[in-house]
Amino acid sequence: MRKHAEPEPAELQEFITDYWDIMAGALSAALAFFFHLSGHPYMATLFAGLGIASFSFTVSEIAEILAERLQEPYASFVLTFSAVAVEILLLFMILLESSHGSHGLETVKGGIISAVIVDMNVLLGIAVFVGGLRFKEQEHNEDTSSTYTTILLVSSVLLLVPSLLQYSKGSIEALPIASYIIAALLMIYYVSIFIFQTKTHIHFFKSTARSRIFRMRRKNNEESDHDESYIFERFPNIANFFAIFILIFIIGIIAEIFASDGMKIAEEFGISAALSGLMIAIISVSPELFTAVKAAKSDQIQRVVNIAMGASTVSILLTVPVLMMLAPFAGLHLTLDFNSLQIGALILTVILAWKTTDNGETNYVEGISHLMFFFAYAVIAAFYH
Repeated sequence: MRKHAEPEPAELQEFITDYWDIMAGALSAALAFFFHLSGHPYMATLFAGLGIASFSFTVSEIAEILAERLQEPYASFVLTFSAVAVEILLLFMILLESSHGSHGLETVKGGIISAVIVDMNVLLGIAVFVGGLRFKEQEHNEDTSSTYTTILLVSSVLLLVPSLLQYSKGSIEALPIASYIIAALLMIYYVSIFIFQTKTHIHFFKSTARSRIFRMRRKNNEESDHDESYIFERFPNIANFFAIFILIFIIGIIAEIFASDGMKIAEEFGISAALSGLMIAIISVSPELFTAVKAAKSDQIQRVVNIAMGASTVSILLTVPVLMMLAPFAGLHLTLDFNSLQIGALILTVILAWKTTDNGETNYVEGISHLMFFFAYAVIAAFYH
């Protein structure tokens, strides 16, 4: 047996590589609390955001381990549910701050739409671009994108219904009722889709092409000893699910600081609700982004499509009903009256995703196209009031 007198530089480097996110998250969280209690909202918001992103990355790493054990379509469920749980926590904390002003409420609405915009344009765009540069063209199951774009288009239309009521007589009285009806329909729609994905049409969400690289780089033979040293690799599934739950709980505590101090800064500098929602979406989506890019580099574009479109679907069909149910606990009634920018960008995003994925192949130009669309939306969001 090998004796360890003292840690070797290589072992120390492996330890840092494995656990940098947990160390960064703990340090950022501690600094966020310190600056929050000291009355420094700018630094508190900065470190709270870094803490959320770092711990969210840990969540995605654990979810990725579970995903490899469970296989598709359940693999993508673990990743998307983990990210959406963080998204719901962030938005609910901001919803709690909405009692101090309308800006927070509009930020929550912007965050719901922005989550889909970021998933479908930033996550999908960067991953497809990176994968396209490496493999020229990548194949995925066209039934997957066809199904998801249909679901997202119908979901967008459902969200459009309360918005249209603003232009009718008596809309103020009808809007809350219509919003709850739409939320219920979204939940029913999600249940039927869940059954479709996991029971009757599982083959729609599995890859039809074999990856040209069997496993991600972190799973190759040269790194096998390193992988076994990663503590979450040795945990059973139930322990990893529990670890994800604990991390999301910690993220929720940090999110309270982010929401409290972040809303003060947004109102002080006049940052639009659309841009605030966009920044929240980027923070919550960042862990999935790393996973998607690694999958694309390993020629697992099917997994990218499942993550991007699956997360977008859950963001609408699950986040909206959950926030509608949680809103009364914040003393508020959330209504689904989105503005024309949000609904228009959502529908155009779905159409763009349909056009770039409908043939079952992706290339780097299609990735750039999604990124250009996102940048155009970001410019409008920054100046839209």
